[in-house]
Amino acid sequence: METSLDKSIKDLTDEEVVSRYIATQKMTYFNIIYRKYSGKIFGKCISLLKNEEMANDAVQDIFMKIILNMSKFNEKSKFSTWIYSITYNYCIDVIRSKKKLQMFVGDGDIEKYDKPEDIDDAFLLEKSVSRLKIILNKIPVADKAILLMKYQDELSIKEISQMIDKSESAVKMKLKRAKQKFKNVYSANYKD
Repeated sequence: METSLDKSIKDLTDEEVVSRYIATQKMTYFNIIYRKYSGKIFGKCISLLKNEEMANDAVQDIFMKIILNMSKFNEKSKFSTWIYSITYNYCIDVIRSKKKLQMFVGDGDIEKYDKPEDIDDAFLLEKSVSRLKIILNKIPVADKAILLMKYQDELSIKEISQMIDKSESAVKMKLKRAKQKFKNVYSANYKD
C-alpha cells in the first residue's frame, strides 16, 4: 500500500530531490535519481563508446561523479542537462584516453578556417533512422555527440554551450561543421 510519503516523494521535481539529498544524504533520494536516469545514461554511453562493458563501467563512474558533485549543482540549467553534460564529457574523456578518435576540438588549421556550407536541419531530420545510425557511426564522436545533443536530446545552443564549456558562437560553428561532415559522409554512402 502506498503511503502519502511515497506519493509526495514521487511528485518531487529533480531539483527538489537533489536539495533533499544534499540536506539529508539519504540514499532514498539518490535512488530516485538513479532509477530515473541510469537507463538514459547507459543509452548515451553505449551510443558513444560502442562497447557494452565500457558503457556499464561508465554508468557507474558517472554516478560516482554525480554523487560526489551533487552539491555543485547550481540550478543554472535543468538537472537532466547537468547529468547529460557529465555523461557526454565523461565519454569524450574515455575516448580521448583510449586515443580512438580525434579530439573534441579540431586542432587542425584547415578546420579552423574551413567555412562549411549551411546545412538545413531538414537534411538530417528527413533521413531514415537506419541510415542515421550508420552515418552517425562513421563520423567523429565529437560531431556525433553534438548532433545528438541538438537533435536527439533537443538541447538549446545555450545548454550545449554550458555542457561543453564553449561560447554559443563556437557551439554554432561546431554544429555547422558536424552537419557538414554528416552530409559529406551521407552523400558518399547514399545517392538520393
